[in-house]
Amino acid sequence: MRTAVIAVVGSKRSGKTTTVETMVEELSSRGYRIATVKHISEQNFTMDTKGKDTWRYAQAGAKTIIAIAPEEIAIIEKVNRSLSLKEILRRCRGHDIIFLEGFKKLVSKKKGINKIVVVKSVEEALQAVKDFKPILAFTGPCSTETLNVEPPYVDVLRCPKRIADIVENSLKRDKRERRTEPYNNV
Repeated sequence: MRTAVIAVVGSKRSGKTTTVETMVEELSSRGYRIATVKHISEQNFTMDTKGKDTWRYAQAGAKTIIAIAPEEIAIIEKVNRSLSLKEILRRCRGHDIIFLEGFKKLVSKKKGINKIVVVKSVEEALQAVKDFKPILAFTGPCSTETLNVEPPYVDVLRCPKRIADIVENSLKRDKRERRTEPYNNV
């Protein structure tokens, strides 16, 4: 199966994380192997905790820090530049579906990446139709059902299976069209 890349985009506090979480839960229960990538725009953000051993290794100059626990592996890579979309996706090899949360500028016009747009207002929905191609669905606090827009609206909290079905159908459609690996198209 070809790896599917789906970007979940929207404004701050629109429900992107809830949308990703809902799709991951539903699609992983169907047997898909899923990777998620979250864009964090906060300057000087670190996953690490000041004073912990891994933090100390990084402070000493380590560029890659790996922490291994009985049921989890964490890899922290110190980088001094933004990664390209191709580099991000290569880190997720071996998965059936990769969900990108955020990354609006990076994915907006990339036709090889389907988008699920989470909107808080009619204005955001109308702007999204102009900014993002292709859109699989709208979701979020503002329903787009009364607008004259093509992608369906899905309330992910009430209809988690429906949003998962839309994603799954896009996988089947892409398979029929035999699109290449996403790493080569970005």
